[in-house]
Amino acid sequence: MTSALFVVSEEGYWAEECIEPLTRLEDAGVEVTVATPSGGKPVVDERSLDPEAAGGEAAAESYREVAETHPQLADPIPVADADADEYDAVVFPGGHGTVWDVNQDRHARQLLLRAVAGDEGVALVVCHAVGILGFTREADGSPLVEGRSVTGFPNAWEEGLVDGTDVLPDGRKLPYWVEDEVKLAGGEWDAELDADVSVTVDGDLITARGPESSVAAAETLLEEL
Repeated sequence: MTSALFVVSEEGYWAEECIEPLTRLEDAGVEVTVATPSGGKPVVDERSLDPEAAGGEAAAESYREVAETHPQLADPIPVADADADEYDAVVFPGGHGTVWDVNQDRHARQLLLRAVAGDEGVALVVCHAVGILGFTREADGSPLVEGRSVTGFPNAWEEGLVDGTDVLPDGRKLPYWVEDEVKLAGGEWDAELDADVSVTVDGDLITARGPESSVAAAETLLEEL
């Protein structure tokens, strides 16, 4: 059976970016396992469950139900215990929370590296989780993203969310901006700001810009699988 590992934030994942790929893969017969940095239950960003952010009342209610009741989301494994070679795909949903935990986790980076640079496997990285590409290095020290075409959460959008000192509405200070770190690591960045949806495929690496690209990202991953 085709399988996928979802590496989800305990600091706040964006509902649509996790739940749309997760449920669509499951509906297609893919066996899903969830991992978090410490093995604790992932935490959904409550802002992503607001009807306006989720795309309506029905979508918000559906996302909340999955977030609260999905058996894999309720019982994750620690990222350190996961082996990318045991899965056909590794998925990194986004959300601001990823900048504090998933993107900074050395075991998560190794999972990404194995999925992309190994002989088999594919990785899907969404929105703020694309920041992990700024910190993932191959064995020779070169950035995994160097020379690769990617999309992700753009600076133009971040500017509308943080204040002049990079503090988010919830009071947390954003330690870095995704676009900046990926570009510094040599990524060929294009968030396609004029397009409604942005999904980029470069070899075994799939990246998606944000929530509105989640469905297209899931469909693209299924095509790759």
